[in-house]
Amino acid sequence: MRIAGASIGVGLAVLALKAAAWWVTGSSAFYSDALETVVNVAASCMALAALGFAAKPADLNHPYGHDKVEFLAAVVEGVLIVVASVSILEHAWRTWRHPHLLMEPGLGVGLSLAATAVNASWALVLFGVARQARSPALRGDAKHLAGDVVTSIGIVAGVGLVVLTGELRLDPLVAAATAAYVLWTGVHLISESVGGLMDMAPADGTVERINAVLRANGDGAIEAHDIRARQAGRLTFVQFHLVVPGAMSVETAHDICDRIEAALKADMDHLVVNIHVEPESKVKQGALCLQETHV
Repeated sequence: MRIAGASIGVGLAVLALKAAAWWVTGSSAFYSDALETVVNVAASCMALAALGFAAKPADLNHPYGHDKVEFLAAVVEGVLIVVASVSILEHAWRTWRHPHLLMEPGLGVGLSLAATAVNASWALVLFGVARQARSPALRGDAKHLAGDVVTSIGIVAGVGLVVLTGELRLDPLVAAATAAYVLWTGVHLISESVGGLMDMAPADGTVERINAVLRANGDGAIEAHDIRARQAGRLTFVQFHLVVPGAMSVETAHDICDRIEAALKADMDHLVVNIHVEPESKVKQGALCLQETHV
């Protein structure tokens, strides 16, 4: 929450620098850079609100918690990015039709580079915190900032070419290229976040790690099948059926489940585990065999 709040302050500072770069130069390329930062600030505000809502404990209306709101916030951010790209393209088209000389390009480049340095430093901070907290909202914010750094460097280079060559239409061309990159970023973020809302499987390797833990800690059980996992914000939900001998007592089966659950949570953070115990008559072909590992 503190990091998300600080992102708003950083975004406003960067926006002031980039808006000043556009104001002193009249460059379409710098306009595109400033408009993208407006989206950054809006995204930071949404991330803060989403993190606050996601932190609320589960209740009767939301028994699985509120973590998915982070994916919703990331979708809205993606839509804002797409809208910003359309505005940049419209501005670039007007400048292409009516090109004009850039005013104070040296000052504008200096302001833009200062803003880029701030963005790059803060993006590194956000990536680290998002990875530690497993926050889609902060990860989306960090990805957008990282993309902003790349586009800002390209924009500065483009403005430099305008000054060196005197070709005024390079300015709207750079702005249009920036809009295309921003559009791709927005569409990718929407696609990734919608996947989270649709209970897409977690990152590659998660199910393999679950299987490895089951093999190492499934002593006494016969097999596990219907292993499923889904991501919801910082939480990963895991469920599977555990087949045990039919004559095994409920207490013994429960102890096996406790052992497996403890091992899973020790291997992966923020895990919610649901195990359904079944007798050996429910053995399925192609299931994860646990008995042979311990014979």
